[in-house]
Amino acid sequence: MTTNKDKAIRTTYLSILGNAALAIAKGITGVFGHSYALIADAIESSTDVFSSLMVLFGIKYSTKPPDKNHPYGHGKAEPLITFVVVGFLVMSATIIAYEAIDHIKTPHKVPEKYTLLVLGIVILIKEGFYRFVSKKGEETNSTSLNADAWHHRSDAITSAFAFIGISIAIYMGPGYETADDWAALIASAFIYYNAYLIFRPALGEVMDEHFYDDLVEDIRKISKNVEGVVDTEKCLVRKTGLTYHIDLHMIVDKDITVKEGHTIAHRLKKVLIQEIPEISDVLIHMEPD
Repeated sequence: MTTNKDKAIRTTYLSILGNAALAIAKGITGVFGHSYALIADAIESSTDVFSSLMVLFGIKYSTKPPDKNHPYGHGKAEPLITFVVVGFLVMSATIIAYEAIDHIKTPHKVPEKYTLLVLGIVILIKEGFYRFVSKKGEETNSTSLNADAWHHRSDAITSAFAFIGISIAIYMGPGYETADDWAALIASAFIYYNAYLIFRPALGEVMDEHFYDDLVEDIRKISKNVEGVVDTEKCLVRKTGLTYHIDLHMIVDKDITVKEGHTIAHRLKKVLIQEIPEISDVLIHMEPD
């Protein structure tokens, strides 16, 4: 059976290979095609390679089993790695913005027409990567994989702006040579915005912010069908890496023995983990009806 960890790792390897190939293609085309927007795009793809490597490390480390010093496992490493990925995004956006401003002030040649063909292909590939990696991120509950998906989306956005800028520079003629540089500058602002969109949920995960109403609802429905469980009260969810830790208050008949309540709690825990494989542990507190 393919685990969430296996899916996430395979997806990340694909991201690394795709980003490396596109970075080389865009860099070469940008240099020979006289397009800084395309070179800026290549810079971002290069940082994507390093960020994907960090995501790979984060997924492997965060899925290590609990040990003496980490009784809740190593899952919190994943959102921390996401912060590093956000750092790469901010760094690439800053480099692109700085270089774009410098190129705007410096006269240069109009980009070659064939750069548009390369950019069109890149946009389609990157949007495809975004949709694929984003889907895998949702399937595996991986914060860092979702961050990696947004890296692909931001790359598609910078490529789209580069396409518009180069088109203006080519078809509007003299006086519009810097259009692709302005496109790169605008794209850097979108990258900053995407960095925030990635950073926010990762911060919430580190702070144990509640995002899991649907999961809580599923837990309550499953629990009420377990023999001996009258109802549930508090249900707290903590995400650690690709899995969840649950604190659940179970309501039982007030006249049963402690031993009977203990048996019901073990039965409930077993059922919840079987029905929702993303749950790694359940701590159950008994309340009398």
